[in-house]
Amino acid sequence: MHVSVLGIGMMGLPIAKRLREAGFEVTAWNRTLEKALRLASHGARVAHTATQAVHDADVVITMLENGDVVESVLFGHGVDAALKPGCLVIDMSSIKPSQARSHAQRLAERGVAHLDAPVSGGTVGAEAGTLAIMAGGEAADFERAQPVFAPLGRATHVGPHGAGQLAKLANQMIVGITIGAVSEALLLAEKGGADMAKVREAIRGGFAESRILEVHGQRMVERDFAKRAALTVQLKDMRNALDTARELGFEAPITGLFEALYASAAEHGFGELDHSGLFRELARRNGMR
Repeated sequence: MHVSVLGIGMMGLPIAKRLREAGFEVTAWNRTLEKALRLASHGARVAHTATQAVHDADVVITMLENGDVVESVLFGHGVDAALKPGCLVIDMSSIKPSQARSHAQRLAERGVAHLDAPVSGGTVGAEAGTLAIMAGGEAADFERAQPVFAPLGRATHVGPHGAGQLAKLANQMIVGITIGAVSEALLLAEKGGADMAKVREAIRGGFAESRILEVHGQRMVERDFAKRAALTVQLKDMRNALDTARELGFEAPITGLFEALYASAAEHGFGELDHSGLFRELARRNGMR
């Protein structure tokens, strides 16, 4: 099976590597060619254009910055016309559900199948092959994608086109809000004179336990905000969640509050930190380091 990966960034790179290790023929493309060239030593073919990359592909994976970029690559670079009939496009980017549904419809008109299959787990999960993959689309296409998903993580079919993106928005709402809760709680403890690291240790295993407390809480204790998932991407996802909520006539006040906090963090220069860097914004507001 020939798989083309469009978008060789922080997530696309380890995804393409794992597909090569699993024995797939992989072609890589990125707008910045140098990023794609990193895969040449792993046996991947590097294409200079997106249309070249997808010419003979059975499966095309897109892992791009946002929905507008996905649309531009698929429909503005001639990729849709270059896809062979029967090809399966798996969009693993995090975009709006409405955009995913539109892309699926437009590709179907060309005889091309589509799954929206965003992921959670960050670069750590991508490298380890333990991503949570949330897929929307036809059940038959989901089954067809199983060999591709297997080296990458655990895939779940959550509904029709757009449902994968709805699941990812739900994931990002929970992640973004929980990062804020952990940040605020640990900062309060430190402000009052407690040992932040010991407080985290004490509450682990109780009802406050979570993957965020485990992983991001440790980053907060160590003040390690090197980017694994950018704060600006978290902000984008919160805004996509709010846009989708408005389309559905759904009120999401908690997400609205945290969108404003992440926006403030970006405005104060923390945008290129890890999304756990919201801690820095809350510390700044309280005159703390």
